[in-house]
Amino acid sequence: MVHFLHPSRVPRSLVPPDARKDAQGWRVVQEEASPYPLVDICLNVLIANLEKLCPERPDGTLCLPEHWNFPQEVADHFLGMMTWQGRLTDKTASIFQGNQMNLKLVSIQKAKISASAFIKYFCHQKLIEVDATAVHSDLPVPDIIRGLCSSNWIQQNLRCLLLDSASVPHNSRPLSFGQLTGLRTLSVFNVWFHSEDLANVSQLPSLENLDISNTQVTNISALLTCKDRLKSLTMHYLKCLTMTKPQVFAVIRELKCLLHLDISGHKQFRSDLAFDLLQQKDILPNIVSLDISGSSYITDRAVEQFIQQRPAMQFVGLLGTDAGYSDFFTAKQGLKLQKNCLLSLTNARILTDVPFDRLSAARFVLGWLYKDENPKIQTMAVSIFSILALQLTREQVTQLDEDLFMAVKELLAIVKQKTTENIDDPTLLFSLKALWNLTDESPATCKHFMENQGLAICIQVLETFSESTIQRKILGLLSNVAEVRELSAKLMTEDVVKHISTLLHSEQIEVSYFAAGIIAHLTYDKQSWLLCDLQRSALLQDLHASIQKWPSSRCKMSALVTYRSFKTFFPLLGNFSQPAAQLWALWAVYHVCSKNPSVYCKMLAEEGGLQLLCDIQVDGQANPQAQQIAVSILEDFRMHFTSYRRFPLC
Repeated sequence: MVHFLHPSRVPRSLVPPDARKDAQGWRVVQEEASPYPLVDICLNVLIANLEKLCPERPDGTLCLPEHWNFPQEVADHFLGMMTWQGRLTDKTASIFQGNQMNLKLVSIQKAKISASAFIKYFCHQKLIEVDATAVHSDLPVPDIIRGLCSSNWIQQNLRCLLLDSASVPHNSRPLSFGQLTGLRTLSVFNVWFHSEDLANVSQLPSLENLDISNTQVTNISALLTCKDRLKSLTMHYLKCLTMTKPQVFAVIRELKCLLHLDISGHKQFRSDLAFDLLQQKDILPNIVSLDISGSSYITDRAVEQFIQQRPAMQFVGLLGTDAGYSDFFTAKQGLKLQKNCLLSLTNARILTDVPFDRLSAARFVLGWLYKDENPKIQTMAVSIFSILALQLTREQVTQLDEDLFMAVKELLAIVKQKTTENIDDPTLLFSLKALWNLTDESPATCKHFMENQGLAICIQVLETFSESTIQRKILGLLSNVAEVRELSAKLMTEDVVKHISTLLHSEQIEVSYFAAGIIAHLTYDKQSWLLCDLQRSALLQDLHASIQKWPSSRCKMSALVTYRSFKTFFPLLGNFSQPAAQLWALWAVYHVCSKNPSVYCKMLAEEGGLQLLCDIQVDGQANPQAQQIAVSILEDFRMHFTSYRRFPLC
């Protein structure tokens, strides 16, 4: 499901699916090996030290030092960073009171601020865009509208208002948008928004872009009021709609200015609205993009005829349909449509939040990876697959069957080509990430990797590139192989051990961490080292010494470490004869548990790891440092799961 709320701001270049939004609404990739902008570094220091640098007013709120003034672009960016870091509260928002911060773009996504704070600190500004997506219920939609309407300037000049998933008290009907006469873009996705609200909104004289998806709208006839100005309409999953298909088409037929329409859905609703829309010849004459992803009964012939009758079309969304495989879409004139279909999938929200058949999507994307030599399409396909590989369950990865073997082979070919040509680009990074995610807890994939000279290619990569981002991905990939007992012995080569030992001493904690994990798993089976036991002992000593140099397990890594399961850690946790490996496993478990206790503390308990920690806590052979970490993990568990009774704690 694709939103076209900002048609003029659709990026011309690839948006990686693991990118994050910055304060301006653009997507940035944190893990790329490039320095942070100086302005970000400065603002991060300010955010971290707000209470020290900003004096308090008598009422306890903060104010900027008297001589400070921020340019508008910096002020907008600063607010966005505060919101992203979860630092925007009633107290900290008070620094925006007055005129030292001149804001135009207000981003308060998921922020917990009160209505009074929003009105007092933001609504005196000359705002042109407000993003209140999923803002806390302390600031409901009626109060947002009331605050914005308190300023005559905002009434006339606010252009964009995003209220997705914001709360609406049930006693505040109807919503009153009528005073926001300058509003061009409004999104009320997943908001308690009714047909009478739509009637109110449709009268806005400047409205061009509207998203009413997943609302309580029962009738869209009110859109006829804005038929001569509405350019973009998104309305997927209107579950309360009571209109017949002819009635819906009668309304859409009158929207002569409409350029973008999204009626994507999901097959579970078995809706044939989109199929019938494709049969209409006198509808949407100027349409540029149409998204009917997830719709039922869609055929190649119906889509082709619809597009041929509308020469202005540049995009059609067909994800989750049976269409898109005919020669029409593979011919030269269809290449732009293909690129746009893939580009829509690079949207992070679709890949992570929207429910759809990820297995089918993975097969679809792999098809493009195999058959298309266009570099841009290859980059998009690899980037999408690198995320889908992590979204798939182990069972789904197994179901890929022959596609899985081909995927590993193709990804390794890309890595080898890029390495041979010494090209460090996004395609290389995405390919390594896809291999890392595919091999995670998948012995079959690890076997395919080894059978296709994956180890030799990884050594070539390490000898060619010294960037920590690449090293981390290679080490993560090899760590997955090392966890497979029948394959780990194949990693005990002179080249592998030499590189891993060197990277163990990297100044980058993430690189050292993954190198340590490989050593911990490789040295677990003492029998495999009978002929070189001295080397094994030296590696374990080196491992222990390196861990002593690391910061606390609670430290922040630039790359987020995640695990599907702790089961591969359990042999290491239970091995008291190998204290260095046991210490690494404890450090790793504590790190992720401290970052996301709701997920990992629960996983630890349900997989049976609590007893292992209890054993370490009381065992006289255990390293004192290991015992202390085990105690810390158990204390965190008690703090976050006080009512957990399935397994008794020691």
